[in-house]
Amino acid sequence: MIKQWLQKNLKGDPVLWGIVLMFSLISVAVVYSATGTLAYKKMEGNTEYFLLKHSSLILVGLGFMWFAHKIPYRYYSRLSLFALILSVPLLLFTFFWGSNINEASRWITIPIINQTFQPSDLAKLALISYLASMLAKVQQELENWKKTLVPMMIWTAGICGCIALTNTSTAILLFATCMLLMFIGRVPIKYLAATFLIVFVFGSGMLAVGQRLETAISRVEDFMDPNETAFQLEQSYIAIATGGIVGKGPGNSDQRDILPHPYSDFIFAIILEEYGLLGGVVVLFLYLALLYRGLVTVANSTGAFGGLLSAGLSFSLVIQGMINMGVAVGLGPITGLPLPLLSMGGTSLIFTGISLGIILSVSRTDRQINQDATAASNKMPLTSNVPVNA
Repeated sequence: MIKQWLQKNLKGDPVLWGIVLMFSLISVAVVYSATGTLAYKKMEGNTEYFLLKHSSLILVGLGFMWFAHKIPYRYYSRLSLFALILSVPLLLFTFFWGSNINEASRWITIPIINQTFQPSDLAKLALISYLASMLAKVQQELENWKKTLVPMMIWTAGICGCIALTNTSTAILLFATCMLLMFIGRVPIKYLAATFLIVFVFGSGMLAVGQRLETAISRVEDFMDPNETAFQLEQSYIAIATGGIVGKGPGNSDQRDILPHPYSDFIFAIILEEYGLLGGVVVLFLYLALLYRGLVTVANSTGAFGGLLSAGLSFSLVIQGMINMGVAVGLGPITGLPLPLLSMGGTSLIFTGISLGIILSVSRTDRQINQDATAASNKMPLTSNVPVNA
């Protein structure tokens, strides 16, 4: 009975569904532990508050994921341009009048429900979908750069530049994903180089007039200085070193009381402290498995748009995860990027769910096409090779 219900309601790649559910369970356990100190400070010791809030947001994210996977992915091609046009004023509004948290205006507070919304999440999803749509349409006209590549250059530069006003790391991540997607979409190297130069110059200018230039420079300088270790990174090292091979056990982290943002930016350090190297390897394996299943969807896609869309979204999520984990172990300068599917968050969980739902929509639609084609071929009448006498 349960198996039939799952087969009817959860379409697409079943392995990908399983990976997401594994991430969700790990996230609930780790966030509950990492927010213990925060709950005592802000909620008068009510440690269940953030557990219930985060669990609710995960369920909401899974709900959006389910809804997104029920929509045929071709509809996202039509929605992408509208979402892009909507993203620009939202990003500018956020820069001028958004909620300022940690010296950055990245959020818009939604009235009544008092929930913060980060427009860069919408902009990332919209830009990747738009580029996938455009690249799919112009595969035979890639040399006609005025018609095909100029719109993609303009939108990539505009969106990445607007995000750079308040969030350097997200802008760089999105730019890298867009360049990778264009490369996969067979854009000639000379046009890729031109796009890189245009976006780099415009993005640098927007960064200079934005809020995060000094912070970005100081973080890079701290990372390059062999004699200095940033406070966050030092505490992350302690968490990792004391975790050992098997960790201290769930809920036994000590560094969650000291490490800034242990439930978001440095949640991987808490995972390594509580679950050890083995827990870290499991998380890394899940991200690699997520990338693999996304690329399997690309390989099985029956159309260019579905393959490019799945590739862009898969790489975006996994690259962000790798950057977050790399920062926690000292392989890169400190960023404000959360760990997808694991960090505590609001709209980030929702848009991550939508991204995964779109990948599942590609998988679901193409599986259905292949099944219909197989069924049609099986129903074809057999023709006889025996000649019929007149």
